[in-house]
Amino acid sequence: MTDTHELDPEDRKIVTLARSARARNGVPEGAAVRDETGRTYVAGTVDLPSLKLSAVQTAVAMAVASGAKALEAAAVVTDSGTASDADRAAVADLGGPGTPVLVAGPDGTVRLTVTAG
Repeated sequence: MTDTHELDPEDRKIVTLARSARARNGVPEGAAVRDETGRTYVAGTVDLPSLKLSAVQTAVAMAVASGAKALEAAAVVTDSGTASDADRAAVADLGGPGTPVLVAGPDGTVRLTVTAG
C-alpha cells in the first residue's frame, strides 16, 4: 500500500477527486484523469441499459471530448484490487503505455500503481 500523503500533490488530487465522485454519485467506482496541461476530468461508473462505461473509461472520454491530447496520470477508486485491462487500455490510448494508473480503495489509500500498457 502507498500512503496517500507520500504521493505527489497532483496525484493526491486526482485520487481525492475520484473518491469524491464515487461517494457523491453512489457508484461502484470513481475515477479522475489529468491531461498534459494539468486539467482534470472526473467521472463515475455509467450503467445505463444502452451504455455501460467504467469510471476510467468515462473520465478518458470526457478528456477526449474536451480536447485533451495526452494524459499524465489516472486514478480509480474501487473495491477491486487492480485496474481492469479495459481501463488500462483506455488510458494507454490517450496517454501511452507508460501512463501511471493509481488504484485506491474506498478510503482513498492507494493500493498499487500500474502502468497503462
